[in-house]
Amino acid sequence: MSTPRIPAPLQSPASPKDEARPVLRAKTIATRVTPEELAEVENAAEGAGKTVAEWLRELALKAARQRPADPTELVLAEVSALRYMLLNLFHATAQANAEGKHLLPDSVVKIRDQANLRKLADARKLLAEFLSQEGPDGGKQ
Repeated sequence: MSTPRIPAPLQSPASPKDEARPVLRAKTIATRVTPEELAEVENAAEGAGKTVAEWLRELALKAARQRPADPTELVLAEVSALRYMLLNLFHATAQANAEGKHLLPDSVVKIRDQANLRKLADARKLLAEFLSQEGPDGGKQ
């Protein structure tokens, strides 16, 4: 005969173990999809290595938490990308010329792609620094 299982003692709310405890999710969001749409969702979740519930939750929360871009951020992002591209293209061209080579088209595309990837984050950083009246080194201006 097995011994009865004794429940673990309750933890106080300030316990460090509480931080490691997973969040209990008690609410459900339901929607209807066609069989074809369900197959697409299942394939996407499987491709991401997640359950459908995990994949949908992450996607929905990411969209819900994403704030709309401020027009100022968009303009600043384009200016920032242009600055990044110009500086990097000038540098890459000068370096290639110094080595007796030409700048390859793939290098130009790579610089453009990098500028596009970082432009919004760079713009938000510049705008935050401006609004806080701090320079890039953190000192007051």
